[in-house]
Amino acid sequence: MSRSPVILGLNSVYHESSACLVRGADLLAFAEEDRFNRIKHAKTAKIDNADELPRNAIDYCLATASLGWRDIDFVAMSFDPDRRSAPGPEPTVVGGWGDPDGEREFIRRVRSIPARLSQYAGVDLTTKCMWVPHEYAHAASAFYPSSYREAAVLSLDGIGEYSTGLLAHGSSSGIEELGCLYYPNSIGMIWEKISKFIGLNEYDAAKVMGLAAFASPEKFVPDMKQLFFDGSKSMDVDIDILRFRVEDYAPLEELFGPRRQRGERIDTRDAQLAAALQQVTEEALLSFCTELADRTGSENLCLAGGVALNCVANGRLAREGQFRSIFVQPMAHDAGTALGAALQINQAESGGRFEMVSPYLGPGYSEAEMESELARSGLPWSRLPDAPAAVARLIAAGQIGGWFQGRAEVGPRALGNRSILADPRRPGSKELINLRVKHREYFRPFAPSVLAEAAHDWFEIFGESRSFEFMSFAFAVRRDKYPLVPAVLHVDGTSRLQIVRQATNPRYHRLISEFEKLTGVPLLLNTSFNTSDEPIVLSPGDAIRTFQNTGLDFLVLGDFLVSRPLTAEWSI
Repeated sequence: MSRSPVILGLNSVYHESSACLVRGADLLAFAEEDRFNRIKHAKTAKIDNADELPRNAIDYCLATASLGWRDIDFVAMSFDPDRRSAPGPEPTVVGGWGDPDGEREFIRRVRSIPARLSQYAGVDLTTKCMWVPHEYAHAASAFYPSSYREAAVLSLDGIGEYSTGLLAHGSSSGIEELGCLYYPNSIGMIWEKISKFIGLNEYDAAKVMGLAAFASPEKFVPDMKQLFFDGSKSMDVDIDILRFRVEDYAPLEELFGPRRQRGERIDTRDAQLAAALQQVTEEALLSFCTELADRTGSENLCLAGGVALNCVANGRLAREGQFRSIFVQPMAHDAGTALGAALQINQAESGGRFEMVSPYLGPGYSEAEMESELARSGLPWSRLPDAPAAVARLIAAGQIGGWFQGRAEVGPRALGNRSILADPRRPGSKELINLRVKHREYFRPFAPSVLAEAAHDWFEIFGESRSFEFMSFAFAVRRDKYPLVPAVLHVDGTSRLQIVRQATNPRYHRLISEFEKLTGVPLLLNTSFNTSDEPIVLSPGDAIRTFQNTGLDFLVLGDFLVSRPLTAEWSI
């Protein structure tokens, strides 16, 4: 093949369904299905939907790249059914995960994906489909887009086929496996189980991470270590207690007391449990990374898998770990495996290497599309001659608003193109956003976006990482700055910060710079532009609907401003 092959990467077996197109060193398109179908995580991981394709994401990628199905040389799928091991002895639900009948049906559906894709395409793609092991797809999503020529690589998540983690070394030769974790030794699944134990759901790891700062971990650390290690120095999960495959919490209740029911008020016990889970997770990550540093001799570390979204643990790795530089894939959850699977095949077929210099890889919309949606909405709007300066003035005056610009950021965190923005100086900003839009729990912090030029003056930042731009690390706020930014200061004195560089996002950088001119504070409160029950907005229509259904003061689409009169109810 004289040209670099065109590779369609797909993730669709569990959740966070996504698609991408890669050719040589170029990422032609990437999209997450939930942004289109407006269902959080695109779908819930079930046995009977493992063959459900991310059709909207696929269609977007093909249209954006101006390619047809016959232009596809390979289809890389981030799951290898041949690696799914026979279920072991553990409590299961008949026909469910881990049950022999359930597992057979699951694998049958996974193996049907090439045929289903061919049927959708109207072209036989079955001979072009290639299975990529899930953890390798995670690892590839982090190593190949990094700028490192070589690096230690760590992937940790819930479960792939049967593996739950991968320790590896990345180099020009590819990704060399150094060690693997296998079910039930899963940090991700422990977080899911404990999240449900304290009355949340399996997708609420970020909430548990925020809750952990409200208590001391000591009370439950010994028992939590028993869950992780079962008396061993290496990970050895006690499946008799955790019972991942069934909604049985009796063994956990013997250790930690009654399970919190959904909707019940979370109390000190739950915070202590979250704190213990966070501490033991950090210690496990430090142990894995120490092993990787010793075995690879590398100064660089690449992280992926859902566990890599734990910004508190990442901050500790930056402070205490043995690596000079850390790259965290911003879509470290399963959405990133579509990219990783494509890059893994791309490495073998072309050797080209895509480098991720920006997280703004999703769909974008033209000014005409924005204006058309505004006209359709019937809302009054105006064009701003200088949107960054105008919005800085609105925020400095205490207003909160939606900021919709350029191409969408990828991954679960808003990074300044699909964001709700507020004044970090005002103690009430957090409560105001929760009252009007988010309706989040009191223990969940909001994040700051800070100018790169001022970041070290405001935060205690360790090491080097392009991922500081991806909101992947929590660092301490400098103590003399505490009184200046109470709305983004977590109870433990940290913030999950995003560094904003002019070269990466000039418009957002300009907005924060204008805010600094007005206030002397070089950062803004930034949270994702969505309500609690929907994915981050993607299109102008999504942004307008969310604006209409919430109490945001204003919405800016490109240079277009939509605002509503302030009332006593919404005033600060």
